[in-house]
Amino acid sequence: MKKILLAALLLITVQLNAQVDFDKYFTSKTLRFDYTRAGYKDANYLFFEQLKEEPYWSGNKNSLIDKFDYGHYKYLVFDLASNELIYSRGYNTLFDEWQSTDEAKKISRSFYETVVFPFPLNKVRVELYERKNDGKFVKQFEFIVDPQDKFIRKEKPLDYPVLKVVDNGDPSNKVDIVFLPDGYTKDEMEQFKKDVATYSKYIFECSPYKENKDKINIWAVLAPSMESGVDNPGTGIWKNNLLGMSYYTQDVERYLMSLDIKTIRDVAAMAPYDNICVISNSSQYGGGAIYNYYTSFPNRNNNGAYLIVHEFGHHFCALGDEYYTSEVGVEEYYKLDVEPYEANLTTLVDFDKKWKNMMEKGTPIPTPSTLENKNTLGVYEGGGYVPKGVYRPKQDCSMKSISYDNFCPVCTKAIIQMIDYYSK
Repeated sequence: MKKILLAALLLITVQLNAQVDFDKYFTSKTLRFDYTRAGYKDANYLFFEQLKEEPYWSGNKNSLIDKFDYGHYKYLVFDLASNELIYSRGYNTLFDEWQSTDEAKKISRSFYETVVFPFPLNKVRVELYERKNDGKFVKQFEFIVDPQDKFIRKEKPLDYPVLKVVDNGDPSNKVDIVFLPDGYTKDEMEQFKKDVATYSKYIFECSPYKENKDKINIWAVLAPSMESGVDNPGTGIWKNNLLGMSYYTQDVERYLMSLDIKTIRDVAAMAPYDNICVISNSSQYGGGAIYNYYTSFPNRNNNGAYLIVHEFGHHFCALGDEYYTSEVGVEEYYKLDVEPYEANLTTLVDFDKKWKNMMEKGTPIPTPSTLENKNTLGVYEGGGYVPKGVYRPKQDCSMKSISYDNFCPVCTKAIIQMIDYYSK
C-alpha cells in the first residue's frame, strides 16, 4: 500500500512540475469561462454562464502550471484525450470575502465570476476547486469544453483605443499590466492618460519593481464612462460609470471595488494582459484588490503611491494584509489552526514552509516588537486583521502601514518570484 501511495504522489509531483508544450495544446487566444457562484456563509454552488473567446493570450507559455498554491480557489484544465494537466491557476473572488461577513449569516447572494486560460486546440475538462477551512482543496465543479462549440461567444471586442504605455517586449515573457478607467468621461481621457503615467511611475520607483522594470509592459484602454466619478452609497452618490466601481463594498467605506467582473474582463480583453488595474476618478481614500482578478485605487488621493503598490501586492502575488487595527468587513477570516497560504502571514502551524529559513539564527519566535528589533526579520504577532494568533515578518511593511517603497524581505521575495514566473 505504501508503494502505491508513493507512486501516486510521485505521479502528481511529476505532473505539476513537468513542462507543458504550449503549441501542442493551445492557440495564442484566450478562452474565458464565466459562471455564477451563489450561496451563504457555510455553502456555495456554481452555475455555468458562458464561454467567450478573447483575442490575446499574453501569459508565459512556459509557466502553465501554477507552482505557488495561493488563493482560496483554483482551477485545473486537463486535455480530455490524454487526461494530462495542461493549465492551472489559483485565484480569489469577492465571494469568499463576503462569506466571512455578517451579511452572509443572514441572506444568500450570487456573484458573477470568471477564469481564463489559453484557448485550447482540442477538448478539455475544466475543474474548479475551493479551499476548505482545513486548508485542503475540494472539487466543486467540472465542465467539458469543446473549442468547436458553436456557442462560444466570438463577437468583435469592444471598440476602445488601446495605448501601449511601456513597451519592454513580447507580452508572452513579460508581466503585462493593463490600466482601465472608471468614472472618466470622454472629455477626461487625457486626464486618465496622465494618471496612467503617474501610477506606472509609482510602480517603477518602488522596489522590487524598479529593479525589474525591463520585465513589465504597461497598457491602457481608453474606455469612457457616461458620468464623471464613482458610486458612494454612504453619501448617496450614484454614477453611471462603466465598470461599476463603488465605495462601501462589503459595507466598508474605503473598500472601492466592483461586482461587475464581466464588464471589467470585457474591457481588459482589448489588450494583452496578465493583471488588471482599475483607476477610479475620485479623490477619496480607498481601494482594493483580489488575487488574479483586479486591483483598484482612486486617481486623486494623496496616498496614491502607497495604494497602488499595496493593493497590487494582493492582486499580483496574494500578499496578505499585515495590519490588525483598521475596520474590515470580514470576521475570523483566518483559521488559527491552519497555516495561511499567503507568503507573508503565518499562524505558526507550519512555519517551516514560510520565511523561517530567511531569519537569522537565534531570532526568537514569536519576536518581541521592541525598538531593538525594528529592522529584524522575525515573527511579529498581529496581522490578517487580528491582534492575536496571526504573525507577520517585520514590524512594518507596505502591507501593514501607509508606507511607500517599504516591502519587507518576505514580500519582496514573493513579488520577485511572481515576476520571474511571468517573465522567465
